[in-house]
Amino acid sequence: MEETDVQMKFDAPAVLRKWPSLNNERISNACPYLVSDGTLDECIQQFMSKPASKHHLYEIHTAPQPPLISAVLSAEHIIELARLRDFL
Repeated sequence: MEETDVQMKFDAPAVLRKWPSLNNERISNACPYLVSDGTLDECIQQFMSKPASKHHLYEIHTAPQPPLISAVLSAEHIIELARLRDFL
């Protein structure tokens, strides 16, 4: 598969969620709560506007788009998608 064969829908529905934290660490017995509901692109923008020191507390939930986008995106994955989106 060539790089040009991979297509991503940044207009796909997505939600940005944040884990409750204590001392900047996720609370293990808690569930993430809704921060933003919109498109994947909007959720990536919202995530990138948060302080980098808090990125590990966020995740994006969206419909999977194999091979690059899974149902739940971690902070590291979101940052890579943001870079890729800016490149495209």
